[in-house]
Parts: sequence; C-alpha cells; structure tokens
Amino acid sequence: MKEILQRAIDRKQKALSEYDSKRVVASAGVTITKEGLAGSRDEAVTFAEGFGFPVVLKGCSSTVTHKTEMGMVRLNLGSSDDVARVYDEIMAADVDLDGVLVQEMIKGEREFVIGLTRDPQFGPCVMFGLGGIFTEVLNDVSFRVAPISEIDAVEMIEEIKTSKLLDEFRGSPAVDKSALVKALVGIGNLGVEYDQIAEIDINPVIISGDKPVAVDALIVLNNS
Repeated sequence: MKEILQRAIDRKQKALSEYDSKRVVASAGVTITKEGLAGSRDEAVTFAEGFGFPVVLKGCSSTVTHKTEMGMVRLNLGSSDDVARVYDEIMAADVDLDGVLVQEMIKGEREFVIGLTRDPQFGPCVMFGLGGIFTEVLNDVSFRVAPISEIDAVEMIEEIKTSKLLDEFRGSPAVDKSALVKALVGIGNLGVEYDQIAEIDINPVIISGDKPVAVDALIVLNNS
C-alpha cells in the first residue's frame, strides 16, 4: 500500500481514486465490494459476468470525487448489454478517467460510515457513525484518537444513538460487530503509520446480511 500512496504523492494528487482508496482500506481489514477496474468495454462485461448481475459502474479517477453529481455512477445494471452501453456513456464524458470501476451491487437497509481525520492537536482520529444520506443530517458519530484498541472500537460502536440498528432489525440478523471492530482498529493504524493520509471517508458501509461492506471510499492526501 505504501507504493500506492507514494505514487500518488509523487504525482501531486490531492486524493486517491476510489479503486486505489479501497485497495488501501482493504489492506487495513475493511471488507470491500468485489470489483475490477475496466479499461475496455469487453473487460467491463467480463467483470460484470464474473460478479453476477446486477452490478454498478462508476467512472474512476483521482480527480473525480463527486461521481454521483457528475453522472458517473450507474446502479442496478442487469445485463451485459446494459454494462456495454453504460461503459461507453461514461467513457464518452469529457472527464479524464483511469477506467470504469465495475462492482457488485450490494443491497441493505442499514448504512454506516467509517472515517479518519487528522486533527492539528490530537493527530489522526477514527470516526464511526450512521452513514449514507443521514451522515451530515443527523451527525450521529463517535470519535477516538488513533491508535485505538478493540475495546475502544467496541465503545465507539455502542456510543452512537442509532446503535440498536446493529442488532436484529426487520428480520435481518445482528451485525457482525467483530468485522466493524477490525475495520476501525485498522483504519486507526493506517492513520498512525502513514502521515501522507489526511482523511479517510468510507461511506456508505452497507450491512449485507450480517456483514459490513464498504461500497465507496475516498482517501484525501496530505500533499502540499
């Protein structure tokens, strides 16, 4: 992962692409979607057929951090023809892309956020809270200064007001909290180990069955 970060620093990138961001957070123990970065229409179709439909296609670049607003995210693509068509549409946009990210479509009613910020006084701080569209609206989050222990991570999970969503919910099983604990500890360790990382935003983390899966991620670099 050091190579990914150093390459981005050398290129004076302000952020990593979603693809590279997910590779970095996955190395820290965060479960991510099955995905592949396609450089051609045929490669996109091959990825999609391998993951199984439906799939999601996203324009992928370190400079495209607001993909949805730019029309770079297409959900619920149900066939190879759909994937081929949407691949061409995304690549036709006037945006410099690394390729098109093809990923499995994860569905779930519960969404959370995991993050890291670098405070001027305290250094790297880990964040956990309610995710998706409610992150900024309800601001239901908890913080700890990194590095954090497993006990710290458990306390963070239990501190948010909506922690009951992690229990059995509308017929869905209780969330595998050990997976969340592993992710939170790992993200804290990333912040401590790599000064190049200014911020990490993993949102949403969708609960699929009982497993938390990161469907989007962004790493902002401390690149002056």
